[in-house]
Amino acid sequence: MKSAFDVAVIGAGAAGMMAAAVAGQRGLRVVLIDHATRLAEKIRISGGGRCNFTNLGASPAQFLSRNPDFCRSALRGYGPQDFLDLLRAHGVSWHEKHRGQLFCDDSSESVIEVLRRECQRGNVVWRMPCAVQSVSRDGAAFTLATDGGAIRAAQLVLATGGMAIPQLGATDFSLRIARQFGLKIVEPRPALVPLTFDADHWRSYAALAGVALEVRLAHEPRPPDTGPGAGPAAAGAPAAAGKGEVPGRPARPGRKARRGAVRAEFLEDLLFTHRGLSGPGILQISSYWRPGDAIAIDLAPGRDMGAWLVDAKAGSRQTLAAVLAQSWPRRLADAWLSADGAPAPAAAAGSRAVPRTPAEPGGQRLADVPDRTLRALGERIHRWTLWPTGTAGYKKAEVMSGGVDTDELDQRTLQAHRCPGLHIIGEAVDVTGWLGGYNFQWAWASGVACGRALTTA
Repeated sequence: MKSAFDVAVIGAGAAGMMAAAVAGQRGLRVVLIDHATRLAEKIRISGGGRCNFTNLGASPAQFLSRNPDFCRSALRGYGPQDFLDLLRAHGVSWHEKHRGQLFCDDSSESVIEVLRRECQRGNVVWRMPCAVQSVSRDGAAFTLATDGGAIRAAQLVLATGGMAIPQLGATDFSLRIARQFGLKIVEPRPALVPLTFDADHWRSYAALAGVALEVRLAHEPRPPDTGPGAGPAAAGAPAAAGKGEVPGRPARPGRKARRGAVRAEFLEDLLFTHRGLSGPGILQISSYWRPGDAIAIDLAPGRDMGAWLVDAKAGSRQTLAAVLAQSWPRRLADAWLSADGAPAPAAAAGSRAVPRTPAEPGGQRLADVPDRTLRALGERIHRWTLWPTGTAGYKKAEVMSGGVDTDELDQRTLQAHRCPGLHIIGEAVDVTGWLGGYNFQWAWASGVACGRALTTA
């Protein structure tokens, strides 16, 4: 026997619970289905268990999409303050940790419990754990074949998210169903994910795993006339240092990038790993990165390292590495000078250049290094250019980028143009936020926009 509902929501995560709660409280008969045995695992583990549930500065500027304006309507309809009002109503307290990022004072369970209560207020029917084997459409209604029997609903909401963190049960379910109904998909990719490098090129830095520092990172899209394999796997390239210190913004115009590429830069922490780079700055840049693109790293943002090194020469008996260790961890100073930054010893007039000695690349006394060499070294410090060879994949990604093409959806209702009654929300849509609570805000906003638009059968 089929159970009949006005709405079937597949996916009991952030967006799905929000849509189900809003629709249920409007009087619709809603069933919420999820294959997991434990509710909202991604909410539970986020923010170190405290859930970075929104960002006070959330606006369309912090989201990536083929249509950057698509998220505008939903975010305007339900912003960070609206979600804070909901938390206040349930007695949940929070604090701001960093650049508008809000976290629960207690734990992520507080947010999950708020959403559960809101669903209860809307008399939402739960089917969990319950896997959906197939979805079909018969006339004006959808039929779902599930572990718990057939479910029939006038409207269907796909809210199963993306493929990030498959160990928690993430799949491409929403994308498969969207394709089934003829919707276009923007190629999905891991996003907010560590970047990796060729093992041979990274060997010099693998021992730095765990070293972290604040840097400015810029994404450098490959030129349109080069393929995805262009550029060395990892290399240092001297160039003029950038100016201005900003948390995140579109990067300065420069060389012509490939068509559709977006350039960006962030002032954030960077973390060395055994296989490459991670930390908030790298996670941010990874959402923009494509194979063949470079990243430019300013290892001493806000300073003129060339001038500082020249000034530090006076009366100094220290080695170059020891002086740099005043600004960096000593391990980083030694490894970076060894692999990328050490100046070659000066040659006598009329003689051939003296080759760099790899055994002690930072062992030169600072006072013995010519001023122009130190200034050139400063330029390399401010623009260390690397070519990642890949990412750490969906297992390490925080979100999926890409998804259902926004051209297929109504930005006010999240309903599919070519399949009335089908709505797609949250991470499954080609809308990806920055690190720092933005993706949860998109989940709340898209869920509310959809929940308000659903109708009774």
